[in-house]
Order: sequence, then structure tokens, then C-alpha cells
Amino acid sequence: MTPSFPFSAIVGQEEMKQALLIACVEPRIGGVLIFGDRGTAKSTAVRALAGLLPPIETYENDPYNSAPGQPTINGHDKNRGAQTVKPTPVVDLPLGATEDRVVGALDIEKALRRGEKAFEPGLLARANRGFLYIDEVNLLEDHIVDLLLDVAATGENVVERDGLSVRHPARFVLVGSGNPEEGELRPQLLDRFGLSVDVATPKEIDQRIEVVRRRDAFEREPDAFIDQWAEADAKLRASIKAAQDHIAVVEAPESVLRKASELCLSLGADGLRGELTLVRAARAKAALDGANEVTDAHLKAVAPSVLRHRLRRDPLDEAGSSARIERGLAEAFGA
Repeated sequence: MTPSFPFSAIVGQEEMKQALLIACVEPRIGGVLIFGDRGTAKSTAVRALAGLLPPIETYENDPYNSAPGQPTINGHDKNRGAQTVKPTPVVDLPLGATEDRVVGALDIEKALRRGEKAFEPGLLARANRGFLYIDEVNLLEDHIVDLLLDVAATGENVVERDGLSVRHPARFVLVGSGNPEEGELRPQLLDRFGLSVDVATPKEIDQRIEVVRRRDAFEREPDAFIDQWAEADAKLRASIKAAQDHIAVVEAPESVLRKASELCLSLGADGLRGELTLVRAARAKAALDGANEVTDAHLKAVAPSVLRHRLRRDPLDEAGSSARIERGLAEAFGA
């Protein structure tokens, strides 16, 4: 198995790293969209995230990653084994994946050899209680996008074909990355991402040199490089676990709720999903900081990622969405 570049060793791209950590702490955020230049550590960061995620409790032979106590799926996999601990799944969804591979289909081998109608779970089953990653998400075929939208809305995958009728949980954090030059994302799918991050090639010479230095060291001696960053990654892993345990008691005071609504209203964000996501993301940020209450600082820290992709286009305003958010933050918070 090819080793992953350590998350802690990624140079810069602080907003991207913060968004991914927030998604780990609060899965209800709805996922993370990362758009930007090629070679800006988008895929590297997502794959490195797998090494930071706390394990999940499930069963040895359960392809759905069912939580302990959860009933079997349609009577299938009754012999799913004893309870065990597995790594949180981070599943890649390739652009060329067929519908059967994504949602699951009839197990042809069992059908031919034993005459049984058995269900072979797909990528959505494997991603349950974990992360589903799509590189070049803006190039995803429309019929697969429609499938993802249905599952994202219900948290369940329903398969009715070939004489099968299966319904299983499919709750995952969707992470997509891509290059905006290759096309835009469908608005319906864009709205499903809780956070959106723009990444760019570093402009400072020292930062560029450090990126090259670390990547070269990793490729020459990966084990030694991973060992060098093991302690930093361990601290991040502990921070995520502590935040997951702590977020339930983090309070969002009335003043923060009002500020969130005022900000979304002033920027013209569509719907109320912006406010909900803004408060959830700010609470996750507070939990990562070990705070018991959400503050204006937490709100300001997550606002660009939450609202960047939710603003209506203003033909009279030449400023990009990031600039408009910064202006809105300055007006709302006086800084």
C-alpha cells in the first residue's frame, strides 16, 4: 500500500485544512468542495486525512459499516461477525465508475454458482459513516450526480433491480476537488457542499521552496519522513477526537445567531442553509479550539468557506465572492 503524505506536513493552504478538520468534527456540515490550481495538494490533503480519523466501531464482516446494535440490512449478512474497530472509511469514487459500482448490484458470482439472488454492495455502502472523495467532481456524469443528490438528501441508498430490493444507510461526508477551468459544478450538487475552499499556487518563494523540499524528502525516504511528522499528526488526531466528544456541549449564544443571520442577509445568501451551516461550522471550530461557547472570532474564521459558493451573482459588482465576504465581515464586525 502506497503511504500517504502526512497531513501536518502540508505547507500552507490553511483554509483547506481547517475545512477538512471541521468536516471531521461535524459531519452534518455536508461536505467540502476544494477548487483550485493543479498541484496545490487538494488530493494529497484528502488522502492524508484518512490517517487522522478516529476508528469506528462496527462488525468484522459487515460491508455497510453498521454501528453496533444496528439491525442487518434486509436480512442480508446475518453472519457479519463479532464487533470490531475499523479505520474510518475514505472511499474514492472514480469518474468512470458505473452506476452498479456506485450503488451496488446483483452478485453475479453467487447468482451463477449457487442460484442465489444476493446483493453486492457498492461504493456508497463502503463509504457509510466515513468520507466519499471525488476528484475532478465537476466532470462527474449527470446520472451519477443525480444518484448522489438523492442519497445525500435521504441518507439512504435504495436499490431495486434484478429482482432485488435493498435499502441501506449511506451517510458520509462528501469531499470533491477540481479545477474550475474544466467546468462548473451543477448548482444542485454545489448546494450540497457545506464548505467551499479556493486554493491557489503559493506566491512566496520561501513557501514554494518548502513545498518542494518536503515533497522531495517524502519521495526519497517516505518512512523516515512519516516518522518525522508522526507526533504532529498524533496531536491533530487527538484534537479531532477531543472535539468530536466536546462539540455536543458547545453553546452558540443569541448574539452569534443574530450575527450569522445578519451576515447572510447582507450578502444575499440564498435560503437558510447558509445560517445553519455557518453556526454548525463555527461550533465545530470552537470545539477544535477547546472552547465552550461560539464567539464572533469562530464565526469570522469559517464564514468565507461557508458562504463563498452561496452568494448570488451580482453583475454590477466586479468583486469576487471572497472579496464580497471580506467586505461583509468588515461591515458586520467592524474590522
